[in-house]
Amino acid sequence: MPSPFMDANFLLRNRFAEELYHRFAEPLPIIDYHGHLSPRDIAEDRRFENLTRIWLAGDHYKWRALRAAGVDERFITGDAPDREKFMKWAEIVPLTLRNPLYHWTHLELRLFGITGRLLDPSTAPAIWEECNARLGEREFSARGILRRMNVQVLCTTDDPADTLEFHAAMAADPDWGIKVLPTFRPDRALAVEDPVAFAAYVRRLGQAANIDILDWRAFLEALRSRHDHFHRQGCRLSDHGLETLFAEDYKEADISRAFAALLAGKPIDPTSTIQFKSALLHEFAVMDWERGWVQQFHLGALRNVNSRMEQALGPDTGYDAIGDFEQVRPLAHFLDRLDVENKLAKTIVYNLNPRDNEAIAALLGAFQDGAVPGKMQWGAAWWFLDQKDGLTRHIETLSSLGLLSFFVGMLTDSRSFLSFPRHEYFRRMLCAILGEDMDKGLLPQDMDLIGGMVRDIGYFNAKRYFGF
Repeated sequence: MPSPFMDANFLLRNRFAEELYHRFAEPLPIIDYHGHLSPRDIAEDRRFENLTRIWLAGDHYKWRALRAAGVDERFITGDAPDREKFMKWAEIVPLTLRNPLYHWTHLELRLFGITGRLLDPSTAPAIWEECNARLGEREFSARGILRRMNVQVLCTTDDPADTLEFHAAMAADPDWGIKVLPTFRPDRALAVEDPVAFAAYVRRLGQAANIDILDWRAFLEALRSRHDHFHRQGCRLSDHGLETLFAEDYKEADISRAFAALLAGKPIDPTSTIQFKSALLHEFAVMDWERGWVQQFHLGALRNVNSRMEQALGPDTGYDAIGDFEQVRPLAHFLDRLDVENKLAKTIVYNLNPRDNEAIAALLGAFQDGAVPGKMQWGAAWWFLDQKDGLTRHIETLSSLGLLSFFVGMLTDSRSFLSFPRHEYFRRMLCAILGEDMDKGLLPQDMDLIGGMVRDIGYFNAKRYFGF
């Protein structure tokens, strides 16, 4: 019998999958340990004016689809009225069939109680009005949505020079029960390609740390000071967005000279650039180990490939791609250097190019040391890969080359308050795969055994691993 589109058993292919999801996965709280939501929006409990502001603004997945469908930029990032932008999206949604956006769109609309209706030009006016009316309710404010989605812990992504004032305000609020914690993301400290901008950033960092940064050692002292400040605010993770790991050998004297040139606004040669980044990444990794943090590495994005549109709109506007960088050799050297020193922190590595799946999953297994279950994590399918096929391939590869039982589960990696159904999507996919194996006799038909695994992956592994 055909299954209705997106009913209660969406993606769940048999009775085992249905029970795994509804009994074990669905009630679980959410630990969203990597995302890009605005701490200010949460601290101030932002109310969103309309559906476009909360749903389409900043969503480069939807922007790419709109451009592919021939929609003028005025209706994407331009000055068209919000209602017209939404109506353009409604026109395009029926054309996204088999793209993950079709599933995500209708999962996200269910947050507003929109079920049994597909978004298209005929339904768009009523959906626009209904959702806007709900956005006026308290439970659809920034904080209300987090409560509604059963979020228990949320990690934002923050620069070392950030004040963290909004995190502090939330932590001091006795009526706010959700942990919103910072993540130490020092990408700007490695952005030496523009020495003038780098020197300006160093000055800003020095002001935040109250340190006069005149040399390489003072630079590290300032970064360590901010690392300590983040720790006091509850931070337990770092994160790095890199094309590939930088792990070249270097001499401290050479790094000091390179920093002096950069501080003076002078460019450094490519070899010095790689050595500088290698030295700084190693120092960050040691800081994380000392504090017992988890270090995360997002590898493989080729960013801002369309220079004309980057100049017009800026970065992070939907013009990135999957890069084909060498990943395994430098990553192995980076991890080995830390392991030799016995300073390898808990680590999560996310790769963007699916050709690297098996290679990175196998590499991380070589650095499991028996000290922490699942110490080395192959991170959840990310960005271009966090859809049905990518999630399936991730689960299958991790099952074959590691221990799926210790996986810390899904995250949103999103700037949208409506993105939390990605946890539901992942949990349904996980239950579908395990349920199919049970049906085929590949796993025991022991609901408590397999259900316990689902609970761990969906919530408890993350709770134990991060120690929030």
